[in-house]
Amino acid sequence: MPEASAAPPGVARSGSGKGDGMRLAESVTFGGSGLDRAAHLRGNPEALAALRQAGSVLPLWRGRVLTDAQGNAGWVSPGAGVVEGSGPALFLGLSGGQGHFAVTIPDWEGADALPEAAPGHRDAALPAHPALPPGWGFADLRQCMAGLSPRDAELAATAKALTGWHASHGFCAACGAASAMVQAGWQRTCPACGTHHFPRTDPVVIMLVERGNRLLLGRSPGWPEGMYSLLAGFVEPGETMEAAVRREVAEETGVRLGRVDYLASQPWPFPASLMLGARAEALSDQITLDPAELEDALWISREDLVDVLAGRHPFIRPGRKGAIAWFLLTNWLADRLD
Repeated sequence: MPEASAAPPGVARSGSGKGDGMRLAESVTFGGSGLDRAAHLRGNPEALAALRQAGSVLPLWRGRVLTDAQGNAGWVSPGAGVVEGSGPALFLGLSGGQGHFAVTIPDWEGADALPEAAPGHRDAALPAHPALPPGWGFADLRQCMAGLSPRDAELAATAKALTGWHASHGFCAACGAASAMVQAGWQRTCPACGTHHFPRTDPVVIMLVERGNRLLLGRSPGWPEGMYSLLAGFVEPGETMEAAVRREVAEETGVRLGRVDYLASQPWPFPASLMLGARAEALSDQITLDPAELEDALWISREDLVDVLAGRHPFIRPGRKGAIAWFLLTNWLADRLD
């Protein structure tokens, strides 16, 4: 990753890093960078103020993250013009001893005239703020995630999840009063009844269902043409990961499963999921679709998957790089899954 000196004036850089002894599974996008979240500092306003003064800030606008002209995360100094009038700073953690923060910036003059892009859509030109250097703009995280360093990807995912939670949880679920942000963004407290609220994470299973040399793929209604992926679904209350894998596959396709093993996980801040990747053995291959959940499902061989990932398949397009489905599929094909 470029050094801070390579950035335009007023723009800082975060470091990158990866801990020793990490499994291949932890190299999935948004994971495995070894970020020091420094939770002990969240209740120390004096220490946070000192870190903020010399730290780096990642601005977000309408849920999009700032990127530079090369597609890296757009870290700026606390005094940069783009963060003027922004909301409270959320403390993300320490990297190389430097504090990293995220802020949500308000609209600027002319922002309302910018076209809204569909989630994950790659824009021809990124929305740019007048205080930004040329080529900088705000990108959907799904658009830029595969190009980020492991450290920046984890920081950006954390920033998006936290800012999204604050935007949608401004009122106490116990009494309905407006709550206040505390603990550097990691908690909300109700001044009326004293209830504490914490950022939520919703577990979702995503499964690599095998039957001999084949994998089970599905397609949800409304997906872009040619898009197929591994089956996935939310874990229900009182349910184990393994039970959720078996239930979701049975509900959506009628396929019965035997052994289920955990493979890898991925934070997925769209808006607040934790994807739990699993490998499952299919005991049957007859597909009976639930049309409310899937538009289509099919078995695909290793040979066909090679064509899919290379963009040569007649009707299935390659998936999104950076997503855990891509990670699982490519490593299954390479026989590198733990």
